[in-house]
Amino acid sequence: MRWRRASCLALLVTASVAAQAPNDPFPTPIQATEGVVRVRVREFASVPDVGSEAARIMLLVDEPGTKRMFVNDMRGPLYTVSYDGATVRPYIDINAGQWGVGIQSTGRERGVQSFAMHPQFGQTGTPGYGKFYTWSDTTNTTPTPDFQPGGGNNTHDTVLLEWTAKNPAAAAYDGGAPRELLRLEQPFPNHNGGHISFHPFAQSGSPEFGLLYVGIADGGSGGDPLNLAQNLASPFGKIFRIDPLGSNSANKKYGIPKQNPFAGRQGLLGEIYVYGVRNPQRFGWDPRNNNLFVADIGQDIVEELSPAPAGANLGWNKWEGSFGFISRQEVDLKRRRSDPTVTYPVAEYAQLDPLLQVQVAITGVHVYRSNAIPQLANLLLFGDFPSGEIFYVPADKLPAGGQDGIRRVLLNDAGESKTFLQLIRDKNTQQRKTPTTRADLRFGAGPNGQVFLLNKHDGTIRLLIPN
Repeated sequence: MRWRRASCLALLVTASVAAQAPNDPFPTPIQATEGVVRVRVREFASVPDVGSEAARIMLLVDEPGTKRMFVNDMRGPLYTVSYDGATVRPYIDINAGQWGVGIQSTGRERGVQSFAMHPQFGQTGTPGYGKFYTWSDTTNTTPTPDFQPGGGNNTHDTVLLEWTAKNPAAAAYDGGAPRELLRLEQPFPNHNGGHISFHPFAQSGSPEFGLLYVGIADGGSGGDPLNLAQNLASPFGKIFRIDPLGSNSANKKYGIPKQNPFAGRQGLLGEIYVYGVRNPQRFGWDPRNNNLFVADIGQDIVEELSPAPAGANLGWNKWEGSFGFISRQEVDLKRRRSDPTVTYPVAEYAQLDPLLQVQVAITGVHVYRSNAIPQLANLLLFGDFPSGEIFYVPADKLPAGGQDGIRRVLLNDAGESKTFLQLIRDKNTQQRKTPTTRADLRFGAGPNGQVFLLNKHDGTIRLLIPN
């Protein structure tokens, strides 16, 4: 009798665990060896530790006008990096007391989320001369926010700031205090800001030139509890497209382009370019056709890489990837890509895939159109940032969702194929630090099509190079 009771109890526990486990829409794993592309990588530059902790590197961008790159640490510092990688200099600390910004950088998700240099940053006599923008979480909640979520806990604000250097080519920032463009009150401490970027391939004089794309997550918690991502009167769960030098917004501090899909429509935010996103940590353009792609972090089941044409609805929180969203444990496997008004992913993967870790989050996006590294030519690169896995799909024959078309990129380290996380752990050992358990992978774009790999654990910027 004792054995039978124990067996029944075990069955009940097993059933309970099974009921709580997320369902798996893609039970066939990503191919571990088939179609693998191997690329050499080398250490390019080092960003200083902050105290005893490695720099939390989030973004690297090229600034051709001053012939250098910029890279940030989420805690506030912004550095310049010479084109040969030999010189890394402090440019400005956004968190310095003189600016009054007060960076909120506790936890993994908060801090200086992103920055962008105006395409005219280094061009004398232009409206954008010396201007760059930062998108950061702040402890300073004294100013009245431009946007409020209508619920939640008012944990902090996220603020878009414009900085103006007197001499953009100077070694360090020589301008005054920033001008505030917009401010959001955040309902929860996670899923706040995201990526900001000017279209890097827009030509001067074109309608796209000088417009800033601003990624705004759904406000946090889980499942979008305030139902903001589908609300076109709310900024949360959207990507904005604004003119930072304009003034026709409600607060008169930035412009709303008249070509925006919802501009001038009563009750809708004209700033919105794309909606129905959960946590758009990264987006990027194809230099060949200007198509925009968004890497949108999933809830607990599906990670998605989606095209993002103007006015697109990427589905959240009605959809998680290609599937109807039910809860944190379940998507509707029978309801797949059935709403013609939703723009579905070109590639997606399950969080339960054996290549990945317990924590999963998509990152990217880089469309490689150079011939410098032939094996990467015409590939759309993205990755999973905790595990450090780098993936690709063909940029000219995009899949129709799912993970069947996804293949891996491995890094050639002295003839041995490694993941990005393995390289970071090796470097940690050299640094006499405890090897990290996660990569926090990000991509960076340099001059002439260069692709850099960034992370938050060893302070090293790495460059992909030809074999």
